[in-house]
Amino acid sequence: MSPWVWLAVAGAGAGGAVVRYVVDVAIAARLFRAFPVGTLTVNCTGSALFGVLTGLALYHGFPATPKLLLGPGVCGAYTTFSTFSFETVLLAQEGERLNAAVNVGANLVGGCLAAGAGLALAAL
Repeated sequence: MSPWVWLAVAGAGAGGAVVRYVVDVAIAARLFRAFPVGTLTVNCTGSALFGVLTGLALYHGFPATPKLLLGPGVCGAYTTFSTFSFETVLLAQEGERLNAAVNVGANLVGGCLAAGAGLALAAL
């Protein structure tokens, strides 16, 4: 892989991280909830987009470079395991153990379902 592709993936990642922050803050500002709905939304929509990209690559020959930029670049930076983990631990520490467990289940199951839905959508 050329240095230009590495730089392009890094740039795509920077863009994905900024979009993640904007979406998370916008959702959190509107809902005023203790449950991290913004992170859940980001992780599920990112998983769905990654599913679509994977399906396009598998079923329709989507080119490798755009797949690399949009997949690990944008989606990898847009979705966030670290924030999900941090928010789950914070919920547990604050005594919100049920919300912590729901957060784990919602992110894992929701992300997998969203990725599967994206993959199925791209298969059409």
